[in-house]
Amino acid sequence: MEVSWFFAESVSLLKSSGSDDHHSYVIPLFVVLFLACIVIGHLLEGNRWLNESISALAIGLCTGCLILYTTGGRSSHLFVFNGELFFNFLLPPIIFNAGFRVKKKQFFRNFLTIMLNGAVGTIVSSAIISLGSIHFFGKMNVGPLKIADYLALGAIFSATDSVCTLQVLNQDETPLLYSLVFGEGVVNDATSVVLFNAIQSFDLTNINTAIALKFIENFMYLFVASTVLGVFVGLLTAYIIKKLYIGRHSTDREIALMILMPYLSYMTAQLFDLSAILTVFFCGIVMSHYAWHNVTESSRVTTKHIFAILSFAAEIFIFVYVGIDALDIEKWKIVSDSPGTSIGVSSILLGLILVGRAAFVFPLSFLSNLTKDSPDDKLDFKQQITIWWSGLMRGAVSMALAYNQFTRSGHTHLRENAFMITSTIIVVLFSTVVFGLMTKPIVKIFLQCSIHEPSSPSSKSLGVPLLGYAVDDLEADYQTSSFNIPRPTSLRMLLSIPSHTVHRYWRKFDNSYMRPIFGGRGFVPLFPGSPTDPH
Repeated sequence: MEVSWFFAESVSLLKSSGSDDHHSYVIPLFVVLFLACIVIGHLLEGNRWLNESISALAIGLCTGCLILYTTGGRSSHLFVFNGELFFNFLLPPIIFNAGFRVKKKQFFRNFLTIMLNGAVGTIVSSAIISLGSIHFFGKMNVGPLKIADYLALGAIFSATDSVCTLQVLNQDETPLLYSLVFGEGVVNDATSVVLFNAIQSFDLTNINTAIALKFIENFMYLFVASTVLGVFVGLLTAYIIKKLYIGRHSTDREIALMILMPYLSYMTAQLFDLSAILTVFFCGIVMSHYAWHNVTESSRVTTKHIFAILSFAAEIFIFVYVGIDALDIEKWKIVSDSPGTSIGVSSILLGLILVGRAAFVFPLSFLSNLTKDSPDDKLDFKQQITIWWSGLMRGAVSMALAYNQFTRSGHTHLRENAFMITSTIIVVLFSTVVFGLMTKPIVKIFLQCSIHEPSSPSSKSLGVPLLGYAVDDLEADYQTSSFNIPRPTSLRMLLSIPSHTVHRYWRKFDNSYMRPIFGGRGFVPLFPGSPTDPH
């Protein structure tokens, strides 16, 4: 009885205009839901069938049902969606942590394939979803959608959520495939947001060749300028920490600097109308390569966990909110007179997602294989199936973009917008739960050998260590003066080390020019308490 009163009071206070006391009820509720997600996530740690995304959605749905019950079925709109809250506070830690955690060697070794799938593939998928929506929705009783809405749908449903697949793949046993799925996921999210913002900034009522070329030009400018800004802020952070070495006096200050500088890059990108998501992603990559090695050992551990915690909290908040808002009775009442149309729209969107992803994964994988000399570096058909499947789930980014496009402060009274929001909720719930539960058997069927059998020692593409060191690590380490590792003498090891690769030339440039200026592994200042201090 007390629990029912608590939920009812939370909803009534939230709905009451001019009330500032609802936070005293809503915030504790979300804290309880966070704690539930943490405990259930721990219990599901060894279960690869379920994951924290599914559990957070389930908790949100159960909470929404309880709120509906306590309010007599009137409403479950507990928390009003705020686009600024999402884009300014929730999305930045998710994208930054993705860039900070990315395995740079695998990422840049497969950079062409990742960019093809993550950037070019997202554009192809977006175009197919937009064109399909125009073709099918025009024949249905959906409502008067604008051309910008159709294009926005393409960007919204091209944003993937590969968490389920990454939990099944083993990074040590299938590092190539893991890096491709993970790398494509983060580039895909950034590209989707860039594409979405570019669509919103253009008047697309009358599309012609000039507008299309201007749109492409604007998209490329956003992509390049945002990347350069992220790299610049990352290098600036590394240089400041290396020169001042703030940690010798206060680790708190250098931790604060590591946290605030990426956020500064994000807000600066927004100030200049660039892609803040792309900026903070590349800022994370650069900071993990240089700045993170310049701080004290205790600050390394602390910052790594802080970034992970912020990202985890933001993702859980979004999924819990989606679960609660999925039962918002206001949106469903608007489309309740046409349940068949709502199911039809959702089914069409799911079909377009399947077709749109297949339209670029297999052709681009074929083109990528043409550039590879070694058979071990090429993607076979089973691996391509896994990559295709990994991008079928839709999650937080899709929901946020949909709310941004089709609602105002989380509410909508337009029939066509209600159809789009409810269909997005159905697609996210269906793809996360159904596709997520099917991920383990799908991956097990197509990658059974890769998951359960050890890789061949001679397979360089899988990054298997030789004598305890990966090939790239060994090559980098004997080029770095601070490491006293003997050069390889085995003929197989000598043949395994690439002689003329972009990665090798970058290593030489990085060790000769970049690291002496910006720090990094092997170039940390010898101050008391620094990672290289013998005491």
